[in-house]
Amino acid sequence: MVDRVVGYAPGAYDLFHVGHLNILRHAREHCDYLIAGVVSDEMLELARGRRPVVPLAERMEIVRHIAFVDEVHAEVLPDKLDTWSQLGFDVFFKGDDWRGTPAGIDLEERFGAVGVRVVYFPYTMHTSSTALRRALALLDGSERPAEEAVL
Repeated sequence: MVDRVVGYAPGAYDLFHVGHLNILRHAREHCDYLIAGVVSDEMLELARGRRPVVPLAERMEIVRHIAFVDEVHAEVLPDKLDTWSQLGFDVFFKGDDWRGTPAGIDLEERFGAVGVRVVYFPYTMHTSSTALRRALALLDGSERPAEEAVL
């Protein structure tokens, strides 16, 4: 009998877009049971210096209704190994912008020590939450277009 492979795909999932959907879809192709970790508002503020546009409970509700997500977990701990201790996943999914970086190498080494594989996926290049946030700021007038800002 083959054990099921549990995958964990953490993310902000703020301003949910097709790139998020692609990451979750690809993650599910590499495991039997997918847990989506939705990073808390507080953890995002610590990591990125800003709170998300969409609050945690709403982001979790959106992700919970994605067909290939089996479970949603509120990620409130800064250390991914602490989250692994709680959930016991076998595969950790991350965007390929981490591959080869000091943080990515550290993540691979630390997870490798407990038998967790790190799998990287490419980001969807034509969309991102950052781009959406910029577009919204331009629409509401709180930010000038780049060409105006230079003048």
